[in-house]
Amino acid sequence: MNTITTTNFNFPNQKSVYHGKVREVYNINNELLVMVATDRLSAFDVVMPKGIPYKGQILNQIATKFMELTQDIVPNWLIATPDPNVAIGHLCEPFKVEMVIRGYVSGHAAREYAAGKRTLCGVTMPEGLKENDKFPTPIITPSTKADNGAHDEDISREDILAKGIVSKEDYFVLEKYTRALFQRGTEIAASRGLILVDTKYEFGKTIDGKIVLIDEIHTPDSSRYFYTDGYQERQDKNEEQKQLSKEFVRRWLIENGFQGKEGQTIPNMTDEYIQTVSDRYIELFENIIGEKFIKADISDINGRIEKNVLDYLSKK
Repeated sequence: MNTITTTNFNFPNQKSVYHGKVREVYNINNELLVMVATDRLSAFDVVMPKGIPYKGQILNQIATKFMELTQDIVPNWLIATPDPNVAIGHLCEPFKVEMVIRGYVSGHAAREYAAGKRTLCGVTMPEGLKENDKFPTPIITPSTKADNGAHDEDISREDILAKGIVSKEDYFVLEKYTRALFQRGTEIAASRGLILVDTKYEFGKTIDGKIVLIDEIHTPDSSRYFYTDGYQERQDKNEEQKQLSKEFVRRWLIENGFQGKEGQTIPNMTDEYIQTVSDRYIELFENIIGEKFIKADISDINGRIEKNVLDYLSKK
């Protein structure tokens, strides 16, 4: 299975490169960022040993599609997508928080709730809820953006402001944008027969000081979706929800004794299992976007990306 799990490009006027958990970001002349979505799979803040075919293309194309669908309410960093795995945009200074917003008691929130906690990131969660119930109002539960692969950590609005991580003026803009994006995402998901359960957004500032949406938006790596059909029936019967998200990978890892904790070993992912993960990501794309997924040529992914980016940069 041909995948792209690492890159080592040297583009004209390249100043630096940042290797994230999934994306690799090239700084061009301190003006542009070339963001390459690899096929790496990260879970519990740990990168799995093998790549997932087409995952990078899927994430990049979902993110760029939603950038287009939300640019009327929130400005974003995106300029062009010269390759299925590549987005090019304005150089930004990222805020050191991820804006997580949750409409339902799911995932991390459900695990905290089950442990008896009723406050998450300084926000009170009401009594009497069960896993996957809807919150009365979506809650914003930020996390600090970890460097060098460390775990992101929950943080409250009060702590963000008290520690000066984000200024008060900027932070309230981030909250406003987060709620507006989640509302738009919820509406688009509903039109596809889906529920946008929770998601995270990242923001940055351009050189001229404008706050913009960066990175990814409404992808299965950053978001959780349920199918609308049968949701209430499954809740009434205390059954698991039918999900469209990376949660199925997390559950498989938990079942195989791995949650990213010290001393734990990543379970072996067979080629057959990796193929099922790839198939699920394609299913996610087609349901979230509402279009058939068209597989890019992966015979030489690095060569294809390099050619397409160079062609784009040569015309700038």
